Parts: sequence; C-alpha cells; structure tokens
Amino acid sequence: MDFESSSDSAQSTELDHLSLSLIAMLTSADPDVARIIADEAARQSQTLELIASENHVSAAVMHTMGSWLTNKYAEGYPGKRYYGGCQYHDQIENLAIDRAKKLFSCQFANVQPHCGANANIAAFMALMNPGDTVLSLPIKSGGHLSHGLKPNFSGTFYKVVDYGLDPVTERLDYDEIEKIAIASNPKVIICGYSAYSRAIDFARFRAIADKVGAYLMADIAHIAGLCATGVHSSPFPHAHVVTTTTHKTLRGPRGGMILCNDAEIAVKLDRKVFPGSQGGPLMHVIASKAVAFGEALEPSFALYCERVVRNARELAAQLTNRGYRLCTGGTDNHLMLVDLRPRDSELTGADAEKWLETAGIICNKNGIPNDPRPPMVTSGLRLGTPAITTRGLREVHMPQLAQWLDTVMGSKGDASVCRTVRGEIRTFCRQFPLPH
Repeated sequence: MDFESSSDSAQSTELDHLSLSLIAMLTSADPDVARIIADEAARQSQTLELIASENHVSAAVMHTMGSWLTNKYAEGYPGKRYYGGCQYHDQIENLAIDRAKKLFSCQFANVQPHCGANANIAAFMALMNPGDTVLSLPIKSGGHLSHGLKPNFSGTFYKVVDYGLDPVTERLDYDEIEKIAIASNPKVIICGYSAYSRAIDFARFRAIADKVGAYLMADIAHIAGLCATGVHSSPFPHAHVVTTTTHKTLRGPRGGMILCNDAEIAVKLDRKVFPGSQGGPLMHVIASKAVAFGEALEPSFALYCERVVRNARELAAQLTNRGYRLCTGGTDNHLMLVDLRPRDSELTGADAEKWLETAGIICNKNGIPNDPRPPMVTSGLRLGTPAITTRGLREVHMPQLAQWLDTVMGSKGDASVCRTVRGEIRTFCRQFPLPH
C-alpha cells in the first residue's frame, strides 16, 4: 500500500512540531529509523483505524514517553527504591497512582505493569497458587489469551475451566455460569473480554463468586475508559481485583495497571508485580500514564467515550442494513463482531482484513462463537470505534464508512476498487488529522 512520505511535508501527515523535530534529528542520526517512523506516521494519518484495541494518543502522552525519565532505574516503589536518585520518579509514580484511584474511584492502584498480560500474571500469582482453578471465557468465545489459553502462563500453571456464551443469543448466560462455578469450585472467576460487545453485569458475577467462595477478577482492558466515565458500569465495588491496559479506550500509552479496594490484597499485588514478575518499572511510560489519566479526568473525555459508543452502534446498524450479521445482534460498547458469512458464505476474515488494509481501512480478522474456520482464517471481523472517534468522526460519518467496508468486501478485493476507495479515504482523512 502506497503512502505519502511524512518527510515530504508537515501537512501530509499533520505531525506536530515535536514529531517533525524528532524525524529531522533522526534523519541525521539514523536515517533508516527516521524513514520507517516517517512512513508509519504517514500510514496512520492516511488510514482509518478500526482495530478495537488501538487508539491515537495525544501529543502530550506520546512525547512524555521520550523524556529524561527513560534514563533511570527505579526498582521498587515510591519511598522504597533500590537505587538512589529517584525522588522525582517517586513523585511521578505517586501522581499516576493518585490520578488512577480518582479516575476509577478505588483505594489502591499499581501502575507499574508493562502490559495487560503482566497485570494478569501478577493478579493470578496474588490470588492463586499453581494448580488452583480459574473460571473464564475461552478465547474462541471472546476471552483473552491470558485468561487460560494452554500455551500461555495462565493455561500452563493453573487449572482452567471454561464458561461459554448462550448458543442462540451469543451473550453471557449468568445462570449457566453459576452452575459451572458451583460444579468446578474455582479460586478465581474472570470477567472482561477482548471480543464481547455487550455490557457486563459485574454485580451478578460478584454474587456468583460469593456463592462459591471465589475471588472476582475483572479484566477491563477494552472498556476501561468507558468504565471510568460511567458509559459502562464500573467493576467497583464488585470485583476484588481489576486489571486493565492503559491504551485502548483509556487512550494512554501502551501499558498495564492493577486496581483494588482491599489493603491486604493490594500488598500481595504489589509484591507479585515487583519483585514477583517484573524488574525495573518503565518510568517514562508511567509518566505518560499520569498524563493520560489527567486527560481522562477532564469532562471532555466522558463526552469522547459517549461518542465512541454512539459511533459503534451506528456503524453496527449500518452494516446490519447491508446484510452483515452482528454477533449478539449489536453492541453496547466500543466494538462489534461481524459475521461475514450471511453476506458472502465464501468471505473469510483473513481475506477481508487484507483487502480492507489495501483500501486504507485497518481492522483484524476474528473468530466468531463456534467458528468453523481456524483462528488464522476466521469467519468474522472485529471492528472498533475508539481511534476514529479520537480523530473526530461522528455518527454522521458511519454510513460512508460502512459503504467503504461493503464496497471493498463486495468486490472481493478488486484492485481497481481498492485503489479508488484508498484515494477517497486518503482525501477524507485530511479532514480529521491525528492528535497534535
């Protein structure tokens, strides 16, 4: 796919002056790296990002990661470091913690996990011993690989019992989950998913957990921003432990975080993050998390999250009108899972992903519940609206987006059709620059 080089002009990629300074500096210091970064900036600015787990950060969030904080080791926690010279790192970590607690209305926060999977590793270690039972939704039904996939740490060290979705509605069946919990007696029950488009009843999950004496762990990596702003219900006070990423709908840097309200559990979580599963924290990323949390505490962020959901619902409706089946019948959050087969029985997620990228729309193939095709082929697409909403797209733009999707897939990736759509999207994107 051809892109205009971002080194050609500032206008071509809408880069802020700091980004341009970075590319200019790297062009002299390391032209190979400069070229690749410039090309990636061009790719992002000239395409529409529909991967549900991705977003566009603000210039403040992005450039904070390139600060002097990257030079320092700060193993340990504020006030208890293993290295000298950490006074300002203590301040920035405490600021991130305080903002996280305010954002999610909880008592404790650990902002050191490098990613969501690392947060889950620490939570598992804090709540269970190897061999204990965890009850979770499998990845084939919309769960995450760190919730029990066999090759993952979770499937290697713990006994995993699955609960599924209702075969007709494709939604969580809480009565069935309760029956499985009673039969399996898990130590931990996980809710929160990677490809589930409906609201989660955290209170009902807690009632099930209490009934069997289990901990409830909510992995809200995908819906964290929605939960923080009340667009989706909060996992607190229901969950014993909450894990999340700090990007996706939270629109921060790539990283993880753990939250809770129990002082005893918080001590265990801290120990299992450091020294249990990580060494030195990435202080430049923690500073960037603090900036993102500050942005999320602004009233405008709640409006943004509301628009994310409205855009998702409208895009889902437009695709339904064009003959695509939406798993669960629609969406309550930022994503939708599209079953391609009713529109074209031969259309695969892998083909659709490839064709759409050629046309300037970035998304990912995804299995649907009970998908007969293998994971690298799939019968579906996962689409999300966080990134396009950040760029300024609104409900009025969703019919055009749905039309582009349908045109490309309906043409079976015809080269001339993809070129035409790519040109239209490149022109369209100029109206909606990346954050700067």
